[in-house]
Amino acid sequence: MNFRLEELKAPAHRGSRAAKEDGERAVLAKIEEMPEPDRTMAKRIHAIIKASAAELSPRLWYGMPAYAEDGAVVCFFQGAHKFKTRYATFGFTDEANLDEDAMWPVAFALKELTAAEEARIGALVKKAVR
Repeated sequence: MNFRLEELKAPAHRGSRAAKEDGERAVLAKIEEMPEPDRTMAKRIHAIIKASAAELSPRLWYGMPAYAEDGAVVCFFQGAHKFKTRYATFGFTDEANLDEDAMWPVAFALKELTAAEEARIGALVKKAVR
């Protein structure tokens, strides 16, 4: 919760371009703090999201790398080390447009990223923001 309080105190009065640049720096700094293999996975996911949905703004969300549209977080990466779990998590919030029938997945366990997972993440991110 301390991470979230710091995020809420961050200056919100700056222009959108400045805020996006600040968010980018904060996310990249947080990724650099991660131990391996979380760091490598987070770097790849960051690149995939930028390539798939450039309109999303990187920002920290509860101390995790996240990507927002119009200020609302759409997706996030949670390293395995952060919560001492056996896998990292890539997830979506309710802001993501992933609705399919009455039930659909919103979080995915990641032990490694292969080309198949990278392609699936890219496709899901594109769908989430359209």
